[in-house]
This record gives sequence, structure tokens and C-alpha cells, in this order.
Amino acid sequence: MHNTARVYTPEDKAIQTPNSDTPYSQLGADLRGEPMVLTVPAVEKERYYSLQFIDMYTFNFAYVGSRATGNEAGHFLLAGPRWQGPTPPGIKAVIRSETDFAFILYRTQLFNPGDIENVKRIQADYKVQPLSQFLGQPAPAAPPAVDFMRPLSPEQERTSPEFFHLLSFILQFCPTHPSETALRERFAKIGIGAGKSFDAAALTPEMQKAMTEGMADAWRTFQEFKEAELDSGKRTSADGFGTREFMNGRYLDRMSGAVLGIYGNSKEEAIYPAYFTDASGQGLDGTGRRYTLRFGPGELPPVNAFWSLTLYELPSSLLYANPLNRYLINSSMLPDLKRDADGGITLYVQHGSPGQDRAANWLPAPEGPFFAIMRLYWPKPEAINGTWKAPPLKQAN
Repeated sequence: MHNTARVYTPEDKAIQTPNSDTPYSQLGADLRGEPMVLTVPAVEKERYYSLQFIDMYTFNFAYVGSRATGNEAGHFLLAGPRWQGPTPPGIKAVIRSETDFAFILYRTQLFNPGDIENVKRIQADYKVQPLSQFLGQPAPAAPPAVDFMRPLSPEQERTSPEFFHLLSFILQFCPTHPSETALRERFAKIGIGAGKSFDAAALTPEMQKAMTEGMADAWRTFQEFKEAELDSGKRTSADGFGTREFMNGRYLDRMSGAVLGIYGNSKEEAIYPAYFTDASGQGLDGTGRRYTLRFGPGELPPVNAFWSLTLYELPSSLLYANPLNRYLINSSMLPDLKRDADGGITLYVQHGSPGQDRAANWLPAPEGPFFAIMRLYWPKPEAINGTWKAPPLKQAN
């Protein structure tokens, strides 16, 4: 287990669009040798927490936590694709990963800065152990060590045929799903396959050109999809994350989720209304522009847990460093927010201060392009089915 007993700041650059509401805990699980037993403590009912189980395809294949299993203590067995065995006593549920490695992302709600010690205590009670250790039995033979490849740079991921060598390496840990047998056969025709050595330098110049042009095509298609479907609001985060069955071959939705907010939650756990443009369709920019976001009386985001609005700089998609060290406004801050005359709430998204009387409602923006993400944790049905709509971000006069 790796616990991060603080919320994310602009100094955290490893994951794009980080959540700064819930301190994270992370677990990388090697399931080749034997299953893992994950133990969670009892968490007070008013505090939201979740364990998001993500496989090597970035499918969210299971959840444990407030919404999925409740806030009671329990033991959960995480098994890989090749394990066969009975469910041991004391296990609440068996969770199956279709890939040999899985990533479990824990989120523990932080109510306010003074609450951090309580979060630390909960994180300290998140446990993981191999099944053999849980049962008090001898451990099976260890699987062979993996000499993992060095990751590519973001630019290489988009442009270098070396990407396909990395893909072949990763596929050895991903048994072929029946729905993708034909796809894997197509991959094999150009030398991509589980554990194969893909040597771009050995390709003919024509093949090298075709593959790099194919990658460029994909990124152009993604940009067109983003502008037509995501920026317009036709598609949302609810379309971009979930199980294999839910995503069902929608590769552009999956690509968008990975590029714009990797490890995002499935819609039942959280939805993420995004603001890439203002109400008039213009891209967001803090240079000389000011914006407002207003929730009318009774129109706050409908959630069972909590909501937030977080701002990110472009092109990095990281938190914006500002003098207030304020990267978001969330529902825990409601008692401190200034109400409008009718009881609604107006948030001010801009570079300069909106004035002392509005400072509590100010979300600082950079002098340059940015976007904002609203997060609704454990959303109510009206948020999932679209009955409730996120309010528009409007340019202020």
C-alpha cells in the first residue's frame, strides 16, 4: 500500500486532472502467483470512501466502498485471470481481474484541513496481504520477476512506432478477451502480439511511414471527437469510464477517458461535468476574461456523498498554482460561501480577485487557457440520467 496523506497540489505532475478532494491510497497488485486479500476498516457512515479496481485495459472492473459495499469492515479477495480456487472463509466477495496486474485506487474523503489526522488513521487500516498469508499457509512459488520497459515520453506515445513494442510487451499480461480475438489477429499481421519483440527499425520505409501516419490519424480523430462530442456536451465522462461490458468496443470514448482524465470513475461512483468552453462556445482563458458559475436555490449538484469544482491549466491538465493555494471549491466549503440574495450561490472563476466581499467564492484561474471539472461523488439518479444539468460557465460583463 502507498498512502498519500494529503491532497494533491500543482507539484503533483504524474497524473493529469488529479482529484484534490480525497487523499489517495494506491496499490499495484501482481496477481500471477496468487490472489490478494484486501482488508478495509469500518468507516463512519458520513465519510465517503471507495476502492476503484482498474485492470491493464483501464476498465473499472469492481468497487468496494460507501456506495458499492457500505462502510462496514470486511475482507475482499482479488484474483487474477488464471486462479482457480474455493472462496476462503471470512471473505465478503471474490473480485476477478481479467489481467495479471491490477491497480487499486483508494479515495478517502477529507472534510477540511483539520480532518487530515482522521484520514491518516483510516489509511493506516487499509491492509493487503497474499492469500497464503491470510490463511496462514506456505506461499506458492513466486512468479518470475518482470523487467518492465522504460515508459515512453508523452510525445513518443503519440508519434513513435516504439509505442507498438511497448504494447506487445504489455499484452503478455492481458489474456485475449473473446470479443477482441479478431482485433488481436489484425495486430499480429503487423507484428504486434503478446510478448513479441516489435522492431520498428526493421520495417520498410513504407511501413514505418504508414504506422506513424496511422498514429497521427488517430490523434486527429480524437481531436475531432473531443470538439464535436465532448466540448459540445453531447458526451460526458459518464460515457468514458466503466466495465468492459459497458464500454463495449467504444475505443474513442476509452481513448478520451485515458487522455483527459485517466483512472476516472464509472458513472455510478462519480460523474465529471466538464467545462472546456463557456456558455457561448469559446475556449476558457483567464487573460482578460472573468467567468461566473451560478447555482440557483435548490440547484446544487445532487449527490449522496459530495461535489467539487476543480480548475486545471492547459496544456498540462494540472492544478494551477495560485496565491490562495485554492484549487477547487467543494460542498464542504458551503458554510463559508457567500449566498446570493435569493439563496443561490455564484462562483467567480477569474485571474484577479473579484473583491473582498466575493473572495470566499473565488476560484483563481491562470492568465491563459484552462478548463474545469465538476465532480459528483455517488451521484443521485437525477444527475446520472440527465434530469439535473450542470449550470453553464458564463463570461462576466
